[in-house]
Amino acid sequence: MAKTPMRHRIFAGLGAVLFLVTASALTIAVIVDMVRQGNTPTDTTDTTATTCQAGTNEETLPAPEVYKPSGEVTELQTTDLTEGTGAAAKNGDCLVMKYYGTLASDGTMFDENFTKPDAFAFTLGSGQVIKGWDQGLVGMKEGGERRLVIPPAYGYGDQAQGSIPANSTLVFDVKLLRIQK
Repeated sequence: MAKTPMRHRIFAGLGAVLFLVTASALTIAVIVDMVRQGNTPTDTTDTTATTCQAGTNEETLPAPEVYKPSGEVTELQTTDLTEGTGAAAKNGDCLVMKYYGTLASDGTMFDENFTKPDAFAFTLGSGQVIKGWDQGLVGMKEGGERRLVIPPAYGYGDQAQGSIPANSTLVFDVKLLRIQK
């Protein structure tokens, strides 16, 4: 049996160590990035992500009139624009929604799916959305339209989020298309 030369064994050993160090560093970098973005998994047995899904063939809606609240908003405000006739939403339900989000300060639209055939689905009360949605949509009925005026403490707080400045009060006009079973 021929012996492997020493330099080959050293080279192979260095390659293995380099691979382990690189893989460990990459894993740590991904974990740090997830923690910074708040994308840490809370329960690996949760299956709502795969069961709560929206369609891409939903109705399109006209953009609503921009609403600008007067004065400082310190509490979550909910106003039913049209009361639905279906079941009332409760924590744990998968809601399929249309939404139109604007800044309360100047009415600038920052995100919407009203005018698109896509809907947005999430599990109510699970922390998948901002606190203003998790609290402001409880009790809303299928088919209903509601306006949420969300103070910073129930939105993104002192953190900027994309085109949304820090400490912004948000206005969402939403429509609950259905509660998915």
